[in-house]
Amino acid sequence: MVLDEPDRPLAPRDLPDPEPSAGEVLVEVHACGVCRTDLHIRDGEVRGSRLPVVPGHQIVATVLEAGDGAEHAPGSRVGIPWLGWTDGTCRFCRSGRENLCEHAQFTGLDRDGGYATRAVADARFALPLPSGFGDLEAAPLLCAGLIGHRALRMTGDAKRLGLYGFGSSAHIICQVARYQGRRVFAFTRADDIASQAFALELGCEWAGDAMGPPPEELDAAIIFAPVGPLVPAALRAVGRGGVVVCAGIHMSDIPSFPYADLWGERVLRSVANLTRDDAREFLDLAPRVPVRTHVTTFALEEAEQALDAVRNGSLEGSAVLIP
Repeated sequence: MVLDEPDRPLAPRDLPDPEPSAGEVLVEVHACGVCRTDLHIRDGEVRGSRLPVVPGHQIVATVLEAGDGAEHAPGSRVGIPWLGWTDGTCRFCRSGRENLCEHAQFTGLDRDGGYATRAVADARFALPLPSGFGDLEAAPLLCAGLIGHRALRMTGDAKRLGLYGFGSSAHIICQVARYQGRRVFAFTRADDIASQAFALELGCEWAGDAMGPPPEELDAAIIFAPVGPLVPAALRAVGRGGVVVCAGIHMSDIPSFPYADLWGERVLRSVANLTRDDAREFLDLAPRVPVRTHVTTFALEEAEQALDAVRNGSLEGSAVLIP
């Protein structure tokens, strides 16, 4: 499924099988999670270095062929995430912050991704997957889980945690946070009774209106929904010294808010991309929680319907494409 132009429907297309260069692997795609970032790319809100492009960056696949220098053996199962290539030499890579690499390439944005039957990936960023997860269940771990986990780490030891937007990432990170002994509060649209019920089923102790006050003061909040007005709402919900983490790659404009909402050493920060260390840490942790991903499957040709479901918030958990 190919994106030819921003804000246009994806089109099915037969393409030649890609060939792996040195350091790359050719993989057969078994499942690819559908991320809100894919929706931002499709809608033209996030733009990369090339068009046309095959979206998709939560790829579960089997290695078919390894190029020179690639260490993965044919037949091994790997996960291919959003961060698809880094130069390894810029100041960010050399300081352990490859997620901020100045020349990074991203899967499904700058490199063809997993809305396909086959793909090529840099072998350095083809990650071994834990055996306890099937292909469908593993796919959402590769962005919803990884980015969510990085955002969760940014909240420190916060005990009372608010999750704003209860979609793919939040339904995973809620489980991790509960495993860590945190109290979790879910914030959704006021009328989204289904998401609130889903959050309570997964262990949140409260679920309610994202624009209203929480039942008690929070220590930290993670904003997964790409809605700028949630930022001042979350700042008002956290106490002094509280942290608000914006976990998305794109967000609508943040409205102005009084300095008093930030004062008291509250912290507002974003999370960008992921590192391979993030991936190793989270993929080791997920089976121990154990994380249970809730997925709705779509055929590859139904990519537009899957993106609409993400746009409308009409499914619980994660959407996954099956080639």
